[in-house]
Amino acid sequence: MSTYVMSAEEQAYLAQYDIARFERPSLAVDIVLFAVREAGKKDNYRKLQPRALKVLMIRRAGYPYKNLWALPGGFCRPGEDVQETAMRELYEETHVNAAYLQLAGTFGEEGRDPRGWIISNTFLSLVNGEDCKPRGGSDAWVAAWFSVELTAKEVNRVMHGDDAELVTEYELKLYREKTGICPWAVIREYKQFTGYHEKVRYEIVDSEGLAFDHGKIILHTLLFLRKNVENDWRVAFDLLPETFTLTRLQNTLELVLDDKLLAANFRRKVNDLVIETDRSIEGSGHRPAKLFKRNVEAFCVKN
Repeated sequence: MSTYVMSAEEQAYLAQYDIARFERPSLAVDIVLFAVREAGKKDNYRKLQPRALKVLMIRRAGYPYKNLWALPGGFCRPGEDVQETAMRELYEETHVNAAYLQLAGTFGEEGRDPRGWIISNTFLSLVNGEDCKPRGGSDAWVAAWFSVELTAKEVNRVMHGDDAELVTEYELKLYREKTGICPWAVIREYKQFTGYHEKVRYEIVDSEGLAFDHGKIILHTLLFLRKNVENDWRVAFDLLPETFTLTRLQNTLELVLDDKLLAANFRRKVNDLVIETDRSIEGSGHRPAKLFKRNVEAFCVKN
């Protein structure tokens, strides 16, 4: 609680201040919840279970965008800040109350929601997919995991001295293995550099099966996640169970980054992040693999 004491003049000013003079938006929260989960059946008993980076989507039961797929989320309630709204919505959709949750962006572009001026505070969330069982809420028929596939191509690059504009076209596909449902979006990213400062905006070129502007929200948040993991591998540990093999950890990092890691470099970088346990796990056709856990000191003490 602030110790600031208002003067009589300030109290008089606030007493006559009419906030209704200004048009006010509705505040909402959208949650981009990622998990690494099994993806189909094993082709060979000697191979590890294939996994994929997946995002949780909700099929809307009502208008607008009835029957289309949207991110979990909802409107902020009176007395609730956006972090509390995100935590409440995440729990209502998944019963998870201890997930990684970080504000990833704010989307308030005119026309993004046909109901009116609605600003979305978008949160990145990460969970261990084995422990998360989604369920539909009051405004949803189905809550389901979709594998995420993202491809990119540069379509334009313009340089003007120290200024530049880069245009990249992304194709985002969300695939639900059991049904073959595949919502998708084509999104252009306009990245401008002026005076060495970066400004980014997104434009949906085409989309099918996705509600609102959620295609570009997923794209933005996935790129946000990749950048964070590139800078700090500790972020990706929230996608893992309490104990895990090093192979599982490396596979998780590769799925997030969409890139292969050299084994030697991987072992060197994770050495201080993990602690070997006295347990191991049997793999189909493989020797028992040692189980590891997070090194608490590396996560809670070091910056």
